[in-house]
Amino acid sequence: MRIAIIGTGNVGSALSTAAVKAGHTVTLAAAHPEHAADVAAATGAQAAGTAVEAAQGSDLVVLAVPAGAARGVAAELAGVLAGTPLVDATNPINASFDGLDIAGVSFAHELQEVVPGAPVVKALNTLFAGRYADPQENGRPLDAFIAADDEGAKARVAEFTASLGLRPVDVGGLRKARSLEEMAFLNITVNAANGWVWQTGWQLAGPTTATA
Repeated sequence: MRIAIIGTGNVGSALSTAAVKAGHTVTLAAAHPEHAADVAAATGAQAAGTAVEAAQGSDLVVLAVPAGAARGVAAELAGVLAGTPLVDATNPINASFDGLDIAGVSFAHELQEVVPGAPVVKALNTLFAGRYADPQENGRPLDAFIAADDEGAKARVAEFTASLGLRPVDVGGLRKARSLEEMAFLNITVNAANGWVWQTGWQLAGPTTATA
């Protein structure tokens, strides 16, 4: 796939490395183009001068920027997505780090209002950046939970996450994005409170085969 990753911090950099390793064509963009160029050179990706340039012609666009910048970036992309899924990998933690900065149902819903012509998919936000290089635990892949109202967009994101070595889990419509944002917040806060090493991840345990 042609993957555009907007943001070259810990998440964007780690995701670029994993996506290139999985055989995808990756284009990076950042607020500072020189940062995108540096990360692209280090990860085997390409660099674009702007988010719009990176998104054009892509099969998936991943928002890996701080939540505070995500609305503005999404607004820039609104005119060029043309139905391309926008993966919201952000976590809208508030300034005091004691809750989520959400005005409505979920942060993903707020982004969907900004890009009405493209499906927003909540995914990849529950995984710490350090796990992209090692997406398994106890011999099993970590789960990549996916929420969206567009079935085709979910299928494309599922294919992408599976290629990274994760287990895609369709959790339903975009309404479930709030649950994924809370799951990420829980994982972040327990690591911070206990001095853990930011390597914990989510796995659903038990049978997952549908009954007849």
